[in-house]
Amino acid sequence: MLTYPQIDPVAFSLGPLQVHWYGLMYLVGIGGAWALASLRLNSFDPTWSKEKLSDLVFWASIGVIVGGRLGYVLFYDLSAYLHNPALILQIWKGGMSFHGGLVGVLLCCWLFGRRNGKGFFELMDFVAPLVPLGLGMGRIGNFINAELWGKPTDVPWAMIFPTDPAQLPRHPSQLYQCVLEGLVLFAILWIYSSRPRPTMAVSGMFLLCYGIFRFIVEFVRMPDPQLGYLAFGWLTMGQVLCLPMILIGAGLIAWAYHRQPLPGAAR
Repeated sequence: MLTYPQIDPVAFSLGPLQVHWYGLMYLVGIGGAWALASLRLNSFDPTWSKEKLSDLVFWASIGVIVGGRLGYVLFYDLSAYLHNPALILQIWKGGMSFHGGLVGVLLCCWLFGRRNGKGFFELMDFVAPLVPLGLGMGRIGNFINAELWGKPTDVPWAMIFPTDPAQLPRHPSQLYQCVLEGLVLFAILWIYSSRPRPTMAVSGMFLLCYGIFRFIVEFVRMPDPQLGYLAFGWLTMGQVLCLPMILIGAGLIAWAYHRQPLPGAAR
């Protein structure tokens, strides 16, 4: 069994202001996405300036934060937030939904694309490979907060999290997600998108791969205590929300290559 590293969730304080690692991870993810986007800006649209790219990153960041928080409130713990609405603003304590953040990014990018003459999927194919870095950083934030841990296990890398009332060795599921949703998904999308692909294909690949990775990890991750399992003694809210992603992602890839087959491909 590995020892959980005791990391203070507060990175540093500036007088009464406490800066949390969870928030810093979001800043690292957003900054990294901006840097990666800069590397491919010319191949995406050589007429775009760095300022316009910064505007896109800003809009997408608003979608992540607002959508992620509202998604968690709506999907995972609506009654608690209705009872105490002030909790909605306490994002440093965690409580962000990827699926809500995804909806927020889609909406903001759609609005941004309309204002800048870019088709929705054209823009999303550019944005999709940038997302895994933020996802990976977010999972590190979850790990530092000692939240969203996994099921009890006897694997050699199990950890006892200080927030676990039972103090049982558990899967460090946050790190599994960091690797799959962050590192592996980034590698897949970055390599896949480095060559010309039909419009919608990169977006579809993101939805498909993320949905599969998240669905798998949910088997070793504890469900949110206020929800538990939704069906069959194993189906979680995360898995329910990932099923449409998998189906839509596969459908987008198939439709993309049907509409715009690769040169030389049989039809």
